Amino acid sequence: MEHPAEMGSAMILATIAAVGVLVAGIAAALPAAGRDAKQGGSDGEGRERWDSGSGSLRDRIYSPFEAIANRSSRHRRLTGGMSLAEQLARADLKFRTSEFVMIQLAFLVGGAAISLLRFGFGPQFVVAGVGAYLLPMRYVKYRQRKRLKAFNRQLPDTLSLLSNGLKSGYSLPQALDSVSRNTAAPIADELSRSIREMNLGATTEQSLTKMVRRVGSEDLDLIVTAITIHSSVGGNLAGILESISHTIRQRIHVKAQISALTAQARASGWVITLLPFIVAGFLYFLTPGYFRVMVQDRGGQVLLAFAGLSITIGNAFVRRIVNFRV
Repeated sequence: MEHPAEMGSAMILATIAAVGVLVAGIAAALPAAGRDAKQGGSDGEGRERWDSGSGSLRDRIYSPFEAIANRSSRHRRLTGGMSLAEQLARADLKFRTSEFVMIQLAFLVGGAAISLLRFGFGPQFVVAGVGAYLLPMRYVKYRQRKRLKAFNRQLPDTLSLLSNGLKSGYSLPQALDSVSRNTAAPIADELSRSIREMNLGATTEQSLTKMVRRVGSEDLDLIVTAITIHSSVGGNLAGILESISHTIRQRIHVKAQISALTAQARASGWVITLLPFIVAGFLYFLTPGYFRVMVQDRGGQVLLAFAGLSITIGNAFVRRIVNFRV
């Protein structure tokens, strides 16, 4: 049993460390943001953020977090990845990048504080903080997968509507506008945005290429490639779209069959993966004295780490076996 004075000292040290990390991250982002504000004559970004005489209080609070988000986005672009704003747009989350960074830091502080109160200052403190920090981005990835599945399910019917519009005499932009007004989200939202871009001067191919990057659908990439080739060489675009629609329908049918055949294996994999954690959680909270040796003893910690690694590898193998690329 730890002495109360030692627990108080540990909490004070942990709080100082957390505040120091937060301040260091903001301070590291400030010089880049200041340079952006000074060089903002070309793009106009950041000038109002760092002007002490202008901007609302909310903007001044958001500005350090936005600087962190901008620096992270620049690094991701250099490595060929997506910026944070593009990640949020793909997940259809109406957050500023600064707001999302604030949410991540709030989860980090909250997870670390809960771990500190429950377990004290130790390895669990770091693991809980990092795990909580990663939770918002995991939710973004979940929203992206869910939206992409809904988008791909709508593609065959959307292509049929687009093909019928072309057969009735519409031009491609007119057919896209008609489809956007007669379909549901998420495909209606993306087509409406592409129509607005075309109305502002972008070509059809440019607006559709941007939509591919926003959505991240391989089927949509195939469609846009066919439209781009058609604009160069000509041909029967309505017939091409009908053929692609038929291919996508067959692919969806095959995926549904594979999902039904592998449902039991996937369920078994998740049961085998989660069961050790559920049993360990029950033992820890129901009989803490019996399970405490696994957390406090060095040998027990090694065994827990080895068990977690083995479970992760086993789950990866199961997911690899039951996932088929169609």
